[in-house]
Amino acid sequence: MVEIPPTLAKEFEEQISKNKLTGKKVDEYKEELVENYQEAMVSPGESVGVIAAQSLGEPGTQMTLNTKHFVGVTEMKVTLGLPRLIEIFDARKQPSTPMMTVYLEKDFANDEEKARKLAANLLEIRIENIQSLVNVNLIHSSVEVILDMNFMKEFNLTKEEVISALEKSFKKAKIETDRGKIILKLSKKGTGIKDLYAFKVKVLDSFVRGVPGITQVLPIKEKDEYIVKTAGSNLKKVLTMDGVDKTRTTTNNVFEIAEILGVEAARNAIIHEVLSTLEEQGLDVDIRHILLVSDAMTRVGEIEGIGRYGIAGGKGSVLARASFEIPLAHLFNASIYGETDKLTSVVENVMINQPVPVGTGLPKLVVDNSKKPAKEVK
Repeated sequence: MVEIPPTLAKEFEEQISKNKLTGKKVDEYKEELVENYQEAMVSPGESVGVIAAQSLGEPGTQMTLNTKHFVGVTEMKVTLGLPRLIEIFDARKQPSTPMMTVYLEKDFANDEEKARKLAANLLEIRIENIQSLVNVNLIHSSVEVILDMNFMKEFNLTKEEVISALEKSFKKAKIETDRGKIILKLSKKGTGIKDLYAFKVKVLDSFVRGVPGITQVLPIKEKDEYIVKTAGSNLKKVLTMDGVDKTRTTTNNVFEIAEILGVEAARNAIIHEVLSTLEEQGLDVDIRHILLVSDAMTRVGEIEGIGRYGIAGGKGSVLARASFEIPLAHLFNASIYGETDKLTSVVENVMINQPVPVGTGLPKLVVDNSKKPAKEVK
């Protein structure tokens, strides 16, 4: 009898208990489960790679090619549909719309005010976000900043916090306040106009508070708890903040996950991102195809894209690499290094007109010639 995997057996037991089944009914369902499991098993020699590629490629033709706003929030976009799938499978270092889902600890998740306060602390604030005017004073060789008090109130910031942040960013500058203005003077003598305007740009871009990279925050209630959706991503910094649930908080930047949590976590992130992208479009793809692709992308201990510089370009077969792109370069390099092609895969065997090691082409019959043939009886 076929052995059922532990996860499937556990789910079966849960369903039996939930539906309060006993006796013959349990045996009937168990037989049906085993039968369905056997039918779902892959036959030896099955072309799983081609099937996975077709199963993901075909629904991709039905996906949208645009991006979508978060409901009720202007200019907060997330890439969806085919562009998002291409981003994942190409293994691009930075997603076009990086975002995070920040889960909160119990005290914060059940309290709207605490959740909003934490969201405000996540938001990256620079001088350009809270100023009403930044002026260059050529006579006194200084840059004058006038703060917008409405924005200051909205971000729950004080003037003292802003001055303290400026002092950290510009240790060599002299900082004064005069009738609501913050005045920053360059300490070196003979400062020219060009230097002052360059200094103004630096002042506007100077960091005040929050998490670098988080440009927008949206605290929302999901099911029975408050969570924070963000535009921009900085997983390392967010995980160090008080009130953040470090076991569930995630980002759509799989390279960031790989760097901080390891390649296994990145593999799970690829699976989750592909599944959620397909589900958002109403498409249903067997998870085993996605598992195969994610395994292929992370098999060497880091994330590889499906392309010339990733999986296709890293194949062991010279002919398989040459059949994908830039054949002359691959053949020339192989000849220089004296590479040998053992013809173990599909592409190279098709190229030289041999049976491919797939399906009925996989098993081989071997004749044992060591034994002497039986003597004929006269």
